[in-house]
Amino acid sequence: MEYVTAVPHPRSEAAAPARSGRRSLAAALLSGALGAAVALLATRQRWAEGTATVAGGNFPLTATGSDVTGVPAALAVVGLAALVAVFAVRRTGRFAVAALLTLSGAGIVAAALAGVADGSALDEKAAATTGDTSATVQALSHTAWPYAAAAGGVLILLAGLLALRYGPRWPAMSGRYERGTDRPRRSLRPADPERPEEIWKALDRGEDPTGA
Repeated sequence: MEYVTAVPHPRSEAAAPARSGRRSLAAALLSGALGAAVALLATRQRWAEGTATVAGGNFPLTATGSDVTGVPAALAVVGLAALVAVFAVRRTGRFAVAALLTLSGAGIVAAALAGVADGSALDEKAAATTGDTSATVQALSHTAWPYAAAAGGVLILLAGLLALRYGPRWPAMSGRYERGTDRPRRSLRPADPERPEEIWKALDRGEDPTGA
């Protein structure tokens, strides 16, 4: 009895890393871009609210994410720039940019979660409103937008981890031009001296029509 052993085709083995590279590339782009958009949007929304006592009455105060902390917005811009720069560099440079992308996402998460219980921005507004530097806000409460900013940071963090893991398989912006320079130039046939049109074409191209 003869046994037939199935041997994987070389092309299928070579195509597997390419497919995983394309999928990870698409996932990183979507995750990073969406995360930056969410983080930037969240920092423009109301994060905290409370009241300050002014002349015996209560004056409502609100603070946006940018009032509480400017870190998430700044790191979102850095992360978005790093996401684009991943395709402009190779090898060690790509690893460094991917690490920066990962750290940007982690920093957004940490700063957003720290801002959940931060009331210093409203205290400053209460002091400015009442004219009393020791005034503090009353009935402090927070919205869900800090958690939305943290979720955006998680998406950027995920994009960075994908870049660290699969970045070497991704194409680079200059790859097409580098491959073009590696191709040997086609040798040109000397112009036929009996055909004047070929001589003129060679001269137009800046070539020696004699082939010397």
